[in-house]
Formats: sequence, structure tokens, C-alpha cells
Amino acid sequence: MISRVLVGIDFSEASKLALERAAAWAQKIGVPLAAMHVLQPPAPMLPEAQIALPDPAWLRSMEAHATEQLEIFIQEVPGATAIVKWGSPAEELVSEATQDCLLVVAQVGHSGIERILFGSTAARVVKHAPCDVLVVRGERKKKH
Repeated sequence: MISRVLVGIDFSEASKLALERAAAWAQKIGVPLAAMHVLQPPAPMLPEAQIALPDPAWLRSMEAHATEQLEIFIQEVPGATAIVKWGSPAEELVSEATQDCLLVVAQVGHSGIERILFGSTAARVVKHAPCDVLVVRGERKKKH
């Protein structure tokens, strides 16, 4: 039994479509909807073997800004909640999901090289999620 719908949001057009589908499912089965955006931490810089980590105040301001933008992004979905975390998008979505969740992600059209080098967040979520996953395909360009 599904008790919550969780949707990954990266602010793309594809994630807007995923939010619409997630909201429709949440409404249809009468469960809460949570929208999650994952900030990827900047890599530490190593100037002359000194590790320089980002300023904690700057990180907090980035998180506050992302939360504000996510709340705007989901404002047309009554009762939706916003979650912002730091880390790898696939890992954080899988970590937030529970067995009784429906996890919704967008499939963003990357080139073959990008998929080989970076993998697909949607593919990693499908592989590791503890629950059912709905992969929403974005608009595909028609081949002539």
C-alpha cells in the first residue's frame, strides 16, 4: 500500500512534468506528496595542499534559496511539502524513500556519452529504490 508519493525535482521541464504526474497519483490515491531537490556539494579545493571547504554560511544560504525556489515550484500542488538535502541526487532520493512510497523521477535525455560518464539518476534510482518507481519521460524530439 502506498502511503506517500516522493518526487525528485531538478527544476527542469522534465521535472515539472514529473511533479504533475506525481501530484495526480497522490491525489488519486489520497496520500501526501513530498517534492525533493538535492544540492550537490562543491568539491573541496586543494590550493597548495591546504583543504579549503566552502563557507558554512554560504552553504546555508544556498540551501535556503533552494528551499524557497522549490516551494515556488510546487506552490500549485495543494499540501505538497518541500525537502532539500545535500548529496548525490540518486542516493538521497533512495535514502528518503520507504517501502510504502511511490518514487517519481524524470528521465532527462542525455547523450550516450553523458550516460556512460555520469550514469542516469533515474536508472540508479530504479536500481536501488526500496519501492516502486515511476519514471516520467520528458518530451522527445521527433526524428524527421
